[in-house]
Amino acid sequence: MIEINLLPGKKKRAGAAGAGFKLALPDFRGLIATIKNPWLIAATVTSAVVIVGAVLLFFTQTARLRVAEARLDAARAEKRRFDAVIAQKRQSERIRDSLVAEINIIRGIDADRYIWPHILDQVTKALPPYTWLNGISAQGSSSGQPGAQPAPGAGATIDTSGVPAVRVWITGSTVDIQAYTTFLRQLAASPWLTDVSPATSSTVIEADRPVTAFNISLRYKVADSVYIRTIPLAQSVR
Repeated sequence: MIEINLLPGKKKRAGAAGAGFKLALPDFRGLIATIKNPWLIAATVTSAVVIVGAVLLFFTQTARLRVAEARLDAARAEKRRFDAVIAQKRQSERIRDSLVAEINIIRGIDADRYIWPHILDQVTKALPPYTWLNGISAQGSSSGQPGAQPAPGAGATIDTSGVPAVRVWITGSTVDIQAYTTFLRQLAASPWLTDVSPATSSTVIEADRPVTAFNISLRYKVADSVYIRTIPLAQSVR
């Protein structure tokens, strides 16, 4: 066996033959015994502890810095993605607001354009045989003509859809009292008319024949979308 003595001043001991190679550690007790100053020992130990702590702190902070940089890169990429989404959303909102404003303008223009065509169409469909009309007028209008606008303060309000709530008076006559009730029932069944109510009815003599003169009040409303059918104004002819 071969022994290596790292401390000078000591003799090598002869090893047994064939024992192999052996590495001996230094004698720390003897090394410490040679140092007589305890402050030097304290300073050495403190320096070693500080150095080891500094090395550990360096590696720890380096690892934390790498993790923080990875998170920062991920957050920046996420921010760029969300910035694009937010910009697209704001652009869509601007387009939506513009379209809503245009639609509201169109609705305001067309609010009362087709009121009287609908009223006259529904009254014509509901009119039974042996019944004739003397006049259709809006409430507060003295002209008695379809399409006459109500007088200010005469009850022309605005409903929830933005369309004027037109109150209409219908005067007519019939030779059959059952035709009068049929007329009321068919007017009430119209999807464009509401609040149908008989105002007055009386028997008068016309051409030596008794007839029933009546007065009916009703109000126009916008029908449900299932009753509205649109067609193009122009169609191509082949």
